[in-house]
Amino acid sequence: MNKTHHYDVIVVGGGHAGIEAAHAAAKLGSKTLLITLDIEKIGLMPCNPAVGGVGKGHIVFEISALGGLMPRLCTKTYLQARMLNTSKGPAVQGLRLQIDKYAYNELAVATLKKLPNLTLLGTTAEDILLDGQNRVLGVVTKEGEQLTAPTVILTTGTFLNGKIHIGKFNQAAGRRGEQAVTGLSLFLNRSGLKLGRLKTGTPPRLLRSSLDFSQLEHQEADKLNYLFEFYPHTVENSHDCFIAHTNENTHKIIADNLHQSAMYNGNISGIGPRYCPSIEDKIGRFPDKNSHHVFVEPEGANTDEIYPNGISTSLPEDVQLAYVRSIKGFENAIIAKPGYAVEYDFVLPNQLNLTLEVETIPGLFLAGQINGTTGYEEAAGQGLLAGINAHQKAHNKEPFILERDESYIGVMIDDLVTMGVDEPYRMFTSRAERRLLLRQDNVFIRLMPRAYELGLIDETLYADFCAEKALIEETIALLRTAKEHAEIKRRWSVDLGSREELEAITGKPHSERAALIIHAELRYEPYIERERLEIKRREQHKALRIPDSLVFDALPGLSKELQQKLNKYRPATIADAALLPGMTPAAITLLIFKIKKQETGKISTP
Repeated sequence: MNKTHHYDVIVVGGGHAGIEAAHAAAKLGSKTLLITLDIEKIGLMPCNPAVGGVGKGHIVFEISALGGLMPRLCTKTYLQARMLNTSKGPAVQGLRLQIDKYAYNELAVATLKKLPNLTLLGTTAEDILLDGQNRVLGVVTKEGEQLTAPTVILTTGTFLNGKIHIGKFNQAAGRRGEQAVTGLSLFLNRSGLKLGRLKTGTPPRLLRSSLDFSQLEHQEADKLNYLFEFYPHTVENSHDCFIAHTNENTHKIIADNLHQSAMYNGNISGIGPRYCPSIEDKIGRFPDKNSHHVFVEPEGANTDEIYPNGISTSLPEDVQLAYVRSIKGFENAIIAKPGYAVEYDFVLPNQLNLTLEVETIPGLFLAGQINGTTGYEEAAGQGLLAGINAHQKAHNKEPFILERDESYIGVMIDDLVTMGVDEPYRMFTSRAERRLLLRQDNVFIRLMPRAYELGLIDETLYADFCAEKALIEETIALLRTAKEHAEIKRRWSVDLGSREELEAITGKPHSERAALIIHAELRYEPYIERERLEIKRREQHKALRIPDSLVFDALPGLSKELQQKLNKYRPATIADAALLPGMTPAAITLLIFKIKKQETGKISTP
């Protein structure tokens, strides 16, 4: 075999998961190959060109702390920045950036082309090479070329046996104008893996020049001093966003034509995202609601196309035009590209382990929508972890695992491999039991030391981080122990104060982020301590087995919903039970108590 065709890591797919996987593996020193259909479309955003939001933004911050690429690309290509949920506490706020999709794509391509240890190859991977023990040996391209590597990462997005739908029309495609990938679906089926079918979609793109923005609600941007990266950034919001509203006439047009939607005419078998439904799904599921928001957002700085977020569809083109023009401000709208639905294969993720490696195929890693997730951010977080772990495996190093108590990425991966999915998975802050510990503001304290140990963070950045961390710890210690600072501590436990107050205490200037961390730590202090005790308690009892004889219906104190979930999933251990959606610390404590009592024979076995 030609040695020039041997790699440490091969990544298949150039979306957001593939970018992060290839970037991490190459940065760590692995000889890495990224195979994608079209190199010039790496990092393309086929859906809404926005990054972040509540829950999703937490993932992007974590990618930043772990040395990932997405935050750096965002800083250089955003059009508008907003911090969501500012009326609520720091734990559930979320940074969201509207992105210039064309600039992002171009910068992603240019960055990866210059990255040492990384080779880009424009082709299709048709098959995976395995040895006699089912271990990965490499890939086979559509040209029949064999490229060897001990680890392969599949990040196929919506291309895996993809099919797009507009009304009754459908065709094999991964996204508009691009071919589907079928060979890898055949390999996955042949390998005995369980596959499912999911669906997503996009709205019609509208010409900016055809819209009447005077009839729309202006969406204010925020003046921020930080984006997703560690260093401060003076935010410049260069493009406005707006909000439109559907109305009863819009809904009637859609309702009258539901039978023509691919979602309703039987053409689509895939399950769509619950939290980002098509407009016809909204009308079908919520017939009593007479209006829905439409977020009118630019796709780029130098394009006339607008993304009307909230009206994705698989209705015929003439119906799309009719319902779009029924919306105030859209009366003369011109559709540049029709909306469509796309369905695709995915691998049930409970067949993976926490490194995102397939349990039955050593060396094969999966990341992104192939694991049943939806969203650029979820894909990028998985890609980063898969890239790190593929590198670690290729060089016989210890796996890198993020726990759900230390990161949203850990929560997501734990959810996927433990619970699996029955609909596209999207991250929310409510999925994290320890969200007071997993805030945006403290992300670098949580994760940057681990990234530095791996070699993903450079010395200058890490030194600056360590200096800020030491200052935060010094300030909090003084506020907690020095009597003369008691009043300042009381006020900062309620709200953010003046940074000059903190400087007076330590004699050193504090960044805006440092002040926010100090405020959050003081504000949430008793709750954070309680969460840490609960984590400790769960660690002590996570291996505790739940007896098959334990009848959940007979446990007073458990809600009916939790009783039903426990009966459905029959978790084997306390650790498994803790992962059930909606499971509370109080319910876990009750389970531990009941199991202990049953073990000691103080209550009879049902």
